[in-house]
Amino acid sequence: MLGALMSTLAARVTSFGLADLRGALHAGFDEGAWITTSFGVGQMLVGVASPYLGAIFGARRVLLLGIALFFACCLLLPLAGDLHAFLALLLLAGIGSGTFIPLTIAYVVRSLPVQLVAYGIALYAMNIELSLNIAASLEGWYADHWSWRWIYWQYCGVLPVMFAAVAWGMPKEPVNTGLLRGLDWWGLVYASLGFGMLYAGLDQGNRLDWRNSGLVVGLLLGGGMLAVAFLVRELTTPRPFLNLRLLLRGNLAILLLILAGFRFMILSTAIIIPTYLQAVQSFRELQVGQVLLWIALPQLLIVLPLGALLRRVDGRPVLALGSLLVAIACLMASELTTQWATGDFLPSQLLQALGQSFALTALVMLMVRSIVPAEALTIGALLQISRLFGAELGTAFMQTFLRVREQVHSNLVGLHVADGTAAVAERLGQYAARLGAHVADPALAQAQAAQLLAKAVAAQASVLAYADGFAATALGALACLALAALLRRGPPAPF
Repeated sequence: MLGALMSTLAARVTSFGLADLRGALHAGFDEGAWITTSFGVGQMLVGVASPYLGAIFGARRVLLLGIALFFACCLLLPLAGDLHAFLALLLLAGIGSGTFIPLTIAYVVRSLPVQLVAYGIALYAMNIELSLNIAASLEGWYADHWSWRWIYWQYCGVLPVMFAAVAWGMPKEPVNTGLLRGLDWWGLVYASLGFGMLYAGLDQGNRLDWRNSGLVVGLLLGGGMLAVAFLVRELTTPRPFLNLRLLLRGNLAILLLILAGFRFMILSTAIIIPTYLQAVQSFRELQVGQVLLWIALPQLLIVLPLGALLRRVDGRPVLALGSLLVAIACLMASELTTQWATGDFLPSQLLQALGQSFALTALVMLMVRSIVPAEALTIGALLQISRLFGAELGTAFMQTFLRVREQVHSNLVGLHVADGTAAVAERLGQYAARLGAHVADPALAQAQAAQLLAKAVAAQASVLAYADGFAATALGALACLALAALLRRGPPAPF
C-alpha cells in the first residue's frame, strides 16, 4: 500500500514543485518541462514488464530491487549538479517506483486471505486518489518551511519501512527459469519503448504545439508503430508475455476503458482547480492544497465501509452511482466565477470525492472479479498501462482544451470591448477616476485603465475556459456511466 501511495505521489508532487525545481537547477521553462516527462517515461518503461518480471524472479525480489533503486535516486536527486544528471536520476526513479502499483494489485489478489481481498482493493484504490490530492499541500509545506529537496527526501523515511514490510511479509519464491527462457523479448521491447514514446509525445505535445513539432510527431508516430507491432505480436505469438486475449473475455475491455476515463476525469479536475486558483486568485501551492484536501479526507472515512459494501453487493450499481455523482459535481463546479475561492469549491469537491471513491473502488473490484488469480500478472500490467495513459491523455487533452477555449473566449469578449460600447467607456471611466487619485498625468491614468480592462478580459476568458473544462469532464463522467450500463453480470467470485 505504501508503494501504491508513493508511486503516484512522486509524480504529482514533482508537478506542483516544478517551478521550485527549475529555479534550483537553473533550468528554463522548456528544459524544465522534461522533469515530469522523465519520471513518467520511467514508470511506463517498467510498468508493462514488472508483472512478468515478478513471475520470473518473484514479486519480492522485484519489489526489493525497485525500492532500493527508488531510495538511491531520491537520496541523490537533490544533490544533482545539473539538469541532465537530474533527468537521468528521475528516469531511474520512475523505473524503480514503476514496479510498485502493478505488483501491488497482483499480490492483493493472489496472496491475501479471501475475506480481506475486498478491503485490500479498497485501500489500493484509495491510495492512488489520496496521493493525487495531498501533493499540493506537501509541496507547499516543504517549500515554505524546509526546502524543495524534501520533495524527494520525504520518501527516504518511508521506503525503509516498505522494504522491511516486503522483506518480512512476502514469501521467497524460486526463480522460474522456464518462464525466463520462454520470455517474449520482442513483445516486451515493443511495448516498453512504444508506450514510453507515446507517453513522452503526449506529455510534450501541448508545450510544443502538437503537429507543428517534429519531435512530438516523431514520438507519437514511432510510439504508435511500436504499439501496433506489440499488439500484433501478442495476438499471434503462441506464448505472449501479456495475454491480450483476456480483453475479449467478459467485461474487461469495457472496464479498462472506464478506468482510463476516470483517470482522465480525476487528473482533469486536479488540473482545473489548481490552475484557476493560481492564475485567477494568485493562490500558492499550500493554499491550493487546502481545497484538494477536501477530496482526500472523505476517502479515509469511507474506504473500509466501502470495502465491506462491495463484498456483499454487485459493483455495477456502485460504479454507476459514482459516475453520476462525479458528473453532478463537475456541473456544479462549472458555475464558477472570478469570485470563487476555497469555500466555493467545497460542496462540489466533497460530492466528487464520494463519487470517485465509489466508482474507482467498484471498478477495480469488478476487474479483479473478472479474472482468475493466475491472470493477476496480466491484469496488473493492463491496469498500469490504462492508469498511466488515462492520466496522460487527460492531462494533454485538458491543457490543450483550456488553452484553446481561453483563446476563443478572449476573442469573443475582446470583440465586445473593441466595439467601444457605452459599457466599455463607462468601465474605462471608472478605472481612470480611481487611478486619477494616485496618478497626476490623465494620459497615464487612461493608459493604466486600459491595462486594467485588458486584465479583466483575460481573467474572464480564463474563468469561462475553466467552466468549459468542468463541463467537458461532466460529459466524460456521463460517458463512463453509459459504458457501465453495458457491463454484464460476471460469474460468482470467491471474495
